[in-house]
Amino acid sequence: MSQVIVIGSGFGGLAAAIRLAARGHTVELYEKRDKLGGRAYVYEVNGFKFDGGPTVITAPFMFDDLWAVAGKRREDYFQMVPCDPFYRIFDHNGRPFDYNGDESFILDQIKQRNPDDDQGYQRFMERTKDIFQKGFVELADKPFLTLTDMLKVAPDLIRMQSYKSVYSFVSQYVKDDFLRQCFSFHPLLIGGNPFDAPSIYTMIHYLEREWGIHYAVGGTGAIIQAMGQLFEELGGKIYLNAEVAEILVDGRRVSGIQLKDGTVCYADRIVSNADVAFTYRNLIPALYRRKYTNRKLERMKYSMSLFVIYFGTRKRYTDSGLAHHNIILGERYKGLLDDIFDRKELANDFSLYLHMPTMTDPSIAPEGCEGFYVLSPVPHLGSGVDWTKAARPYRDAIMRFLEENYLPDLQENIIAEHLIDPLHFQNDLNSYLGSAFSFQPILTQSAWFRPHNRSEEFDNLYFVGAGTHPGAGMPGVLSSAIIVDNLIGESVQRPALRPLAFAGMGS
Repeated sequence: MSQVIVIGSGFGGLAAAIRLAARGHTVELYEKRDKLGGRAYVYEVNGFKFDGGPTVITAPFMFDDLWAVAGKRREDYFQMVPCDPFYRIFDHNGRPFDYNGDESFILDQIKQRNPDDDQGYQRFMERTKDIFQKGFVELADKPFLTLTDMLKVAPDLIRMQSYKSVYSFVSQYVKDDFLRQCFSFHPLLIGGNPFDAPSIYTMIHYLEREWGIHYAVGGTGAIIQAMGQLFEELGGKIYLNAEVAEILVDGRRVSGIQLKDGTVCYADRIVSNADVAFTYRNLIPALYRRKYTNRKLERMKYSMSLFVIYFGTRKRYTDSGLAHHNIILGERYKGLLDDIFDRKELANDFSLYLHMPTMTDPSIAPEGCEGFYVLSPVPHLGSGVDWTKAARPYRDAIMRFLEENYLPDLQENIIAEHLIDPLHFQNDLNSYLGSAFSFQPILTQSAWFRPHNRSEEFDNLYFVGAGTHPGAGMPGVLSSAIIVDNLIGESVQRPALRPLAFAGMGS
């Protein structure tokens, strides 16, 4: 077995560390911040627990499989409960649309909006099942290291109309404009523009229907805590407040890391869960890089950033008409997305994701209180917006909107608050340009075109997380850990473990 260093403790880094430790490797994990989690960092303010990042848990069996690889039961570490509805989506007039895993319920909701779209939706689901089978079941945990790997699947990608955008694909089957938005917003969950992301990402909607959306009791941070515990039980070592300053290079190989305090640590292999562009630009000197030069990285397209307000109130809002997961769409859809992704302008209007976890789990707030976060997609730092000046007015506009439309007397009842903006993604999370999801998921930055799970520059440097294949989102980053585990296993003799089991998959 070998010595492995993992940089970063997001879901991808922790999952890779667990898998490799379970195989018998000696694994050390280095995290810049004072707690594990990366984007899933937990903020604790005045008795409230706020999940810093991902809150939508899909494909929960992937956590079961991760624990099984370690010979453990996930249920002994944390619990998950299903969410129903998956989302409550509001149009710009405040009229709600719910959907869950019950097709008859969804069809009834569709008929209330536009009766002519129920059959189109059923045809849409039939097509997305094929896309899901190919894009997730067959390819999500397979590496794309050579052009041949891409050419093998090219006929399937053409057959699935991957050259069409998600929005265009949905529009073939659904005619009502609001319903088109409801079934095309999913690329935003992984940093993509529904008008640019290839249609293969419609599989996210099918994935939700297949396994549901779940919530971890205690918040997403409970998963991170459990993963850290499992890793240490396997003999893994965690170093917090340990910022990596440089990856040491020896020809076509990396040999270790140097921390910001000057400490040098050596390893046979390095797995980076840090942002891929940051890893190349900031941790590896330019003279060692042939493909991922600064110029190439600057030419690539990056996801939008996020503006997030975490807040807790002294009163409950259980009769507000809100659900656990809420999406509040503005009057503009394409125009707003054009502002965010193409024009890179901070618009005066917004669409929001409003997370209300205390609806499911009151334990993460003081008794009688309510916990929220509200998220608005915004341009990354390539926009030139000065967030030191823009953050407060933008925050005030969002909170005023929520108070006037969904949460009466909100601001006088706030007793805990924290916010993050694109500067946080750049400075605290080391994301190039402050992008929240690394490289934008467009066709020419997917699969083989995306930075590979094994570096093209160095034979023993590997990548997990949002910036590598298959991409952002919990299923994506957990799949990237499976890929890296298998790639390292190609050159290391080790005991055979059962393959990833897609438990509960329909026919």
